[in-house]
Amino acid sequence: MRDATFVCPDLTTFTRLDELGLVVVGQRLEADRAVLACRVVEPDQWCRRCGCEGAARDTVTRRLAHEPFGWRPTVLEITVRRYRCTGCAHVWRQDTTAAAEPRSKLSRGALTWALRALVVAHLTVARVAEALAVSWHTANDAVLAEGHRVLIDDPHRFDGVAVIGVDEHVWRHTRRGDKYVTVVIDLTPVRDGTGPARLLDMVAGRSKQAFATWLAARPAHWRDGLEVVAMDGFTGFKTATTEQLPEAVAVMDPFHVARLAGDALDRCRRRVQQDLHGHRGFAGDPLYRARRTLHTGADLLTDRQRAKIAALFADEDHVAVEVTWGIYQAVIAA
Repeated sequence: MRDATFVCPDLTTFTRLDELGLVVVGQRLEADRAVLACRVVEPDQWCRRCGCEGAARDTVTRRLAHEPFGWRPTVLEITVRRYRCTGCAHVWRQDTTAAAEPRSKLSRGALTWALRALVVAHLTVARVAEALAVSWHTANDAVLAEGHRVLIDDPHRFDGVAVIGVDEHVWRHTRRGDKYVTVVIDLTPVRDGTGPARLLDMVAGRSKQAFATWLAARPAHWRDGLEVVAMDGFTGFKTATTEQLPEAVAVMDPFHVARLAGDALDRCRRRVQQDLHGHRGFAGDPLYRARRTLHTGADLLTDRQRAKIAALFADEDHVAVEVTWGIYQAVIAA
């Protein structure tokens, strides 16, 4: 049996404030939040202009939202000392950039927690704002800025990219404003079997010009290294690829290939239904009753579904549907 080793309780370490250059000196538990009084560890008493030592002048308090513990919002009240230089009379505050960005209302720990909550735990921005005890706009703006810094501002995210995928995404569900963005992802790890796809960039709008402008902004040596561009059936993406990446091969991604095959199967089923019965599918029509089963992979069919498919194709009038179904199965199994 292992011997458990304990140390004295340390609120600073427990709340991970030592990573932010802070130390907890007091706490206050309120009905809806926990407030931690903190001070900056580094004194920072040397003048940034002339290098002389400064004299302590007064203190100010900076409030930051920190990551919640036990789903109780945590607020940091940081006592920041102000100094006056004895040589040039310059006044400055202790450096708190290790704890948070200038003018930010969220600590760096809160930003990390919020990103994980959105990406990993799939929480909404409203739920994140509630847990941090800040407004929706404060949480949303901070998360967008941090996500842009982590994902978009990384200069090495384009290294080793040989296969990319491009598609549009609806991100705004309102009547005003452009609701589409063009999403570009790196599919090289998927092709090589080394990992999942990863996000490269998002561009406002959905057009040939949006994608072409993004490609033109990339270095020439990077564009020359692209081998394959996977996309949907939108001709704008195809034209932009042809103009900006003449050596790359444009292909349709598997999702849209399978979707087109499924649409063709549905059109064939409806056409045969109309030719045989003179009306659209009713609840009692065999073709209509099998519409969902026809889209199920052959290796996933139950015994009952297999019997339904066999009975459907026993009718010679359904030969066209059977042939189309066979092609559809070959496509989704590829």
